[in-house]
Amino acid sequence: MGIMRLYLAVCVLFLAACEPEPEVLQLNGETMGTTYNIIAIDRKDRLAPEDVKAAVEATLAAVNAAMSNWDPRSEVSRFNASKSTDPIGISAELAKVLAAAYEVHEHSLGRFDVTLGPLIELWGFGAPPPDSPLHPDSPVPSDDAIAAALAAVGQDRVLSLGRDPFTLTKRRPDTTVHLAAIAKGHGVDEVAATLRNLGLVDYMVEIGGDLVTAGTNPRGLRWRIGVERPDSGSRRVERIVDLTGLGMATSGDYRNYFEEDGGRYSHIIDAKTGRPVTHDTASVTVVAETAMMADAWATALLALGRERGLEISEKLNLATLFIARDISSDGRGFVTTASSRFKELQGGP
Repeated sequence: MGIMRLYLAVCVLFLAACEPEPEVLQLNGETMGTTYNIIAIDRKDRLAPEDVKAAVEATLAAVNAAMSNWDPRSEVSRFNASKSTDPIGISAELAKVLAAAYEVHEHSLGRFDVTLGPLIELWGFGAPPPDSPLHPDSPVPSDDAIAAALAAVGQDRVLSLGRDPFTLTKRRPDTTVHLAAIAKGHGVDEVAATLRNLGLVDYMVEIGGDLVTAGTNPRGLRWRIGVERPDSGSRRVERIVDLTGLGMATSGDYRNYFEEDGGRYSHIIDAKTGRPVTHDTASVTVVAETAMMADAWATALLALGRERGLEISEKLNLATLFIARDISSDGRGFVTTASSRFKELQGGP
C-alpha cells in the first residue's frame, strides 16, 4: 500500500506545577518492515517503561507470526507456499483480518484485494525470488504478463474464507495472500489493546503512518495529527486532524513509484486492470473506528480515485480526505476534498 510518514503534531508537555507530573512513556522500534512510535501517559506512575515495551514487542511479534509476508515462517507465508486447494485451518486472528478485508473488498467494488501479490511483484513493488519469471527486462510488464498475473488475482474468485471452523481455501494453487494494506493497521489496534490491558487510557500508537489515539495528550488536550502534503519533493503538512479515540491512515502514490518513457507508475495497482492507477488523486486519509479499517479503506479509496471514492464515502458514511493534484497548475498544486463525515468529525467545512 502507499504509505507516507505522518507528522505527529504532539506536544509532550507537563501539567501545571500544582499537579503531579505524569510519566510520559515514549517507545519506538522496528516492526513490519517499518517503525513504530508510541506516546503513552502513565498518570499513576506505576509502570516500568521496559515492561511496557516488552508487552508491546510481544504483541507485535504475535501479529508478525500470523501476517508477515516477509517472514517465511509466518502463518500467511506458509499458506502462500502451499499449493493445496483444500481448506486450510487458520487462526482466529488471521480470520478476523481477512473478514475485514472481504468487507472492504465488497464495498470498494473489488479495488481492495489481498490477492494482488502477483501483480505487485510483476510491477516491481514486491520481493519475488531472484529466479522468478516475474522479473521483466523492462520495468513496464507486457500485456501478456499482466494477463497471466491477473488470472491468479480476484479475492472473491480465487479465495474462500470459512467461518466455522476458520479456514482459508485457494481455488488456484498459485494464489497468494498479501496483507500489507491491512495488517499494519491491525497491529496498531493490537498494540492499543495491550496498552489498555496495562491500564493506560491516554496514548497514541503509530506504525508506519497508521495510528490510533485514545484519551488526551500529555498536555490534557485532544491529539492533533498532521497529514503530509503528497509532494515527493518536500515534507510539508497539508492538514491538521483532531483525533481522539479513533484510528487513522493515509495512503499515497508519491513515494513508491517509478518513471519509464515519460510515464509515471505508482505502487497502487487497480485490481481490475492489473495496472497502476492513472487518476489525479495523490493521497487519501481515512479516519475510522479502528486503524485496521482506516488502513484498508485508505488503500481502497486511493485505488478508486477521488470521484468514485467520495461517492462510496458518502454512501457508507466514511470519514475521508482526498488530496488530488491540481491539473491547472501543472501538477504543482493540490486540491483537498473531504467527505461529510470527515467534516463532521473535524467540526468545520
